[in-house]
Amino acid sequence: MRALIYDEHLHLDTAVPLPQTQGDEVLLRIRRAGICNTDLELVEGMYNFSGILGHEFVAEVAHGPEDLAGRRVVGEINIACGHCDFCLAGIPSQCRNRQAIGIHDHPGAFADYMALPARNLHLIPDSISDDQAVFVEPLAAALQILEVVHVTSTDQVIVLGMGKLGMLAVQALRLTGAEVIGVTRHKKQVDLLSRWGIPATRMESLATQQAQIVVDCTGQAGGFADALRLVRSRGVIVLKSTYRGLPQVDMTQVATREIRVIGSRCGPFGSALRLLEAGLIDVTSLIDAHFDFDNAMDAMKYAREPGVLKVVLDF
Repeated sequence: MRALIYDEHLHLDTAVPLPQTQGDEVLLRIRRAGICNTDLELVEGMYNFSGILGHEFVAEVAHGPEDLAGRRVVGEINIACGHCDFCLAGIPSQCRNRQAIGIHDHPGAFADYMALPARNLHLIPDSISDDQAVFVEPLAAALQILEVVHVTSTDQVIVLGMGKLGMLAVQALRLTGAEVIGVTRHKKQVDLLSRWGIPATRMESLATQQAQIVVDCTGQAGGFADALRLVRSRGVIVLKSTYRGLPQVDMTQVATREIRVIGSRCGPFGSALRLLEAGLIDVTSLIDAHFDFDNAMDAMKYAREPGVLKVVLDF
């Protein structure tokens, strides 16, 4: 099979053996996959990654239980052990022994086939297209913001970083009735935010300490410093970013201004599917390009261009 592999250099291998299923795993035939900023960071050396990339995908079950055979599915990226303290507490995303698809100890979805435990799968309703379903994983991650912080209709929320995740986050946050502002310089993002009725602004236009909640989706070490400047005393900073470098953080401000800093990672797939089915989140407007998987190397290069949103690989 074909697979996009990073092992000190990025290459498309056309002679990778088919994955062998074990235990309750099913064999998935990948239909579509999305390139995420995490994929780009892994190629730049994050986590010392080596293997098959990709964790945002739509697939059909090629071999598995009769009730799943041939069905379209998406899959949660965390493969949990099921018996550690976090798993027993119902927090499998923090499993002490977890694997993560295309990120840590499990081959990813940038391949013709992938094996995954059946318990990780969610069926895709017929009304949701493949292009929409490829956003389930990042939309779920955006919805996790609402799981970790209480957002009210009277709050002002500033989202930094109008990349793929940030554009999903502003839409999810808007559903609370809060005043949501997206910070961006790119015309495409400004136009989309305007279409959705969400104000877009530049960083220099924002006042110091003006928002109750600031969400950092920049993926840049300087994002935290910007968030700290914008959040009110006793406000909340939600970190959606992972950083390759070590950001310089003024912890004195965090302490004296009594700022809460909350990390936020993976989120609820079921909720993401329901919002897509109800048509409450616009995801297809975020797709900038489709590439056939044979041209995956070109797709990765294009995904790095400034201002580019989602790049989708078609199998």
